[in-house]
Amino acid sequence: METEVLSEVANVSSHLSIWSLIASSDFVIKIVIIGLLSASVWSWAIIIEKVGTMRHLKKMTKKFEENFWSGGSLDKLYDSVSSNPRDPMASMFVAAMREWKRSNLLKSKHDRGLRGVSLQQRIEKSMAVVMEKELDELETRMGFLATTGSVSPFVGLFGTVWGIMNSFSAMGINQNNSLATIAPGIAEALFTTALGLIAAIPAVVAYNKISSDVDRYARKLESFISEFSSILSREIDNTAIQAEIAGE
Repeated sequence: METEVLSEVANVSSHLSIWSLIASSDFVIKIVIIGLLSASVWSWAIIIEKVGTMRHLKKMTKKFEENFWSGGSLDKLYDSVSSNPRDPMASMFVAAMREWKRSNLLKSKHDRGLRGVSLQQRIEKSMAVVMEKELDELETRMGFLATTGSVSPFVGLFGTVWGIMNSFSAMGINQNNSLATIAPGIAEALFTTALGLIAAIPAVVAYNKISSDVDRYARKLESFISEFSSILSREIDNTAIQAEIAGE
C-alpha cells in the first residue's frame, strides 16, 4: 500500500513541473498564464525605462542648475542649451528666454508697465506649458503599471477558481478523488495565483516609487518657474526704470 502511494506521488510530481502544467492546462488557463506573463514582462520593461529616464533627468537637471546658478550670463547659457535642451528644466528656460527675446519692452513709453506685466505672464505661461508637456511624457505608460497592479491579482484569482473547478470536474467524471486526479487542477490554480502576485507586486511598488519621483521632480520645476520668474521680473523693472531715466 505504501509503495503504491509513493509511486502515485512520484508520478504526480513528474507531471507538476511548470512547463508540464502550462502544456496540460486548458485553453482558459493558458490565456490567463500568457496574459499575466505578458503583463509582467511589459511592466518590467516600463519600470526599467522609467527608472533609467528619471536617473538621467536628475543628472542633467542638476548639471543645468549648477550652470544656471553659477552667476554667468543668461544669454550665454541660452546660447549653449537652446539648440538641444537635455532636460525639462532646460527646455523651460529656453522657452522663457525665447519669449523674453521676442518681446520689446521699449516699443512704447506709455504702455511700458502694462507690457512688463503681460510679458512676465507670458513667460510664466510658456514655462508652465513646457513643464506640463514634459511631465505628461514622463507619465506615459504609468497607467499600465497601475492597471497591472490592481487587476493582475483578480486575473490570477480567476485562474485559481477555474483550476479548482477543473479539479472537481475531473473528480466527478472519473469518480476518483485520488491525488493524481485533483493535483493538476490544484497546481494550475496555485500557479495562476502566484503569477498574478508576481505581476502585481513589482508593478504596484514601481508605480508608487516612480510616481513619487515624478511628483518631487514636478515640484522642483514649479520652484524653478517661480525663481526664474522673479529674476525676469527684476530685469523687467530695471529695464523700465532705465528707460524712464533715459526718457527724462
